[in-house]
Amino acid sequence: MRSSLGETRSRIKRSHALVCADSHEIIGLPHWPDTDVVSYVTPGLGAGFSLFRIVARRDTLVAPPPHGGIRFVLIRSGEVRVTDGTETRTLRPDDYVYLPSSAPFTLGLSADAEILCLEHAYKPLSGYEPPGAFFGAIPAVDPVPLKGNEQLHVQKLLPEAPGFDMEVNVMTFAPGGSLPYVETHFMEHGLVMLDGGGIYRLDDSWYPVAQGDVIWMAPFCPQWFGALGREDARYLIYKNWNRDPLA
Repeated sequence: MRSSLGETRSRIKRSHALVCADSHEIIGLPHWPDTDVVSYVTPGLGAGFSLFRIVARRDTLVAPPPHGGIRFVLIRSGEVRVTDGTETRTLRPDDYVYLPSSAPFTLGLSADAEILCLEHAYKPLSGYEPPGAFFGAIPAVDPVPLKGNEQLHVQKLLPEAPGFDMEVNVMTFAPGGSLPYVETHFMEHGLVMLDGGGIYRLDDSWYPVAQGDVIWMAPFCPQWFGALGREDARYLIYKNWNRDPLA
């Protein structure tokens, strides 16, 4: 990395963005007290959601989102206590939680806790109740081959129920594994490389990606991934889901 010469692997395009550690800006936000925040994806980029990393400098308590949206949290290190005022649950690395906007859930982060957080405005669906809080752990979710491909497994972290307007999945690629075709669809994506690396095609550009890299894909951005190296490549991926594009 030669940042002193103004170089970065990050790329910001009309239909996609690759955000790498060599261009991260650490900030503080009033509603995330005593934490370091790195914003990866926000509506300012053109996205319909926000995706960011939080690292607690000391034990701290975080209120519900000020915008009233839903919050999905994946714990990367440390402990996070989730409470609605009556019940508290403690989450540890690889645990996650979906928190609806209908209840005042707070997060208690231990010193040096690190989380990935995704927030967006919930879209209700007539005839269905919005889901309540949902807790899970990545190791407890069975991996399923994607379209029968044993080199590529998907773990669906949220229930496939009409009340949910989003999917969050973990995709795991064996070395040499790849998506079966170039995907182009009306959903957008937010993606965080958790392990390993490979090559990601976004629109007409091809990028080497590695652990810690973050990608935003706009609707209809052609996208494809192939894993390289000697270890599995694994990423967390979000998409808006279960809603008509005109909703």
